[in-house]
Amino acid sequence: MTNHTINLGAFSVSLAVKDLATSRAFYLKLGFEPVGGDATKWLILRSGTTTLGLFEGMFEKNLMTFNPGWDAVCNTLADFTDVRELQKRVRAAGIEPATPVAESGSGPGSFIVVDPDGNPILFDQHV
Repeated sequence: MTNHTINLGAFSVSLAVKDLATSRAFYLKLGFEPVGGDATKWLILRSGTTTLGLFEGMFEKNLMTFNPGWDAVCNTLADFTDVRELQKRVRAAGIEPATPVAESGSGPGSFIVVDPDGNPILFDQHV
């Protein structure tokens, strides 16, 4: 991509966990605090500016997540690059999404790309 200063949104690591309660207890001991989720299948934790998502049975692998339109504490940004525009830029750079977002419309949407080592990267816009 030619624009290296693009704001991809808030960053977090999303972990595919086997048992949410066990993982929650572990990360609480490391100083993380719950800030969102349904507490039965997924939970969002934060420690300072670090955000961690725990997802039981929702993803096959751990993944990096970017949330266009949000800052690090999920406040909506007044100015951001829409997920559909991000996908166009990714495609223009020669990367085809593994799971694309429909390019028409606006508001919430997501797409996934996979890096050369097989690591999935989720672009997940909630606004």
